Amino acid sequence: MTEPGQHNQPTFSARIRMRAFGVHIFTALGGAIALIAMLEAVREHWAAMFGWLGLALIIDGLDGPLARRLNVGDVLPNWSGDTLDLVVDFLTYVFVPAYAITASGLLIPLATPLLGGAIVISGALYFSDRRMKTDDNHFRGFPALWNGAAFYLFLLKPPAAVGSIALAVLVALTFVPFHVMHPLRTTRFRRLNVALLVVWAILAMIAIAANFEVSVWISAALCAIGVYILFSDVLIRLMGWTRG
Repeated sequence: MTEPGQHNQPTFSARIRMRAFGVHIFTALGGAIALIAMLEAVREHWAAMFGWLGLALIIDGLDGPLARRLNVGDVLPNWSGDTLDLVVDFLTYVFVPAYAITASGLLIPLATPLLGGAIVISGALYFSDRRMKTDDNHFRGFPALWNGAAFYLFLLKPPAAVGSIALAVLVALTFVPFHVMHPLRTTRFRRLNVALLVVWAILAMIAIAANFEVSVWISAALCAIGVYILFSDVLIRLMGWTRG
């Protein structure tokens, strides 16, 4: 007899459970990759660090669809894929990039530890905010893409004051309720968004392979796509279009 308050759970075979658990292992692999990226960062092998962080991005893009396809949440109800994903994302999107930013030597020295701490604190708060995603597949506020911010810092190498101010603005934007599209899930202009994301990935790989010694045209294209992804929703609102 089922105890009061309990519900009958469907029974899954060992093969199905193992396959579902493999998805969790795949997600957790991102944490191991974060460790390797950190080791490269400590050695100041910045291009290698970004290469490993790029691999972590690929895993992050694949594990969700895999989990949904294999119905992992129902097969393994005692394991929270969402929590696991947030833990790994904090490492790859926030913590390792925060270290790279503070160790880069590209910021105002007195501001560096303050900015590094602000990045970690704001990132942790952002990931714990249940309102971080909207119903129409947008992020609310700057979505803690500090791996991207670090990438542009190393790509552009702006004057220390400019870089420091830009990062401080991004920290502040974490708490500003403007919306940032999810390039793969936002419905409006999805084909354009995906195409631009592919172009960005190719150009980013070229930049990393060249240790960020690339032409001004590649840098400009990377910047233009980054600005579009970050602020396209603001443009849509200004134009009075219906957001998808």
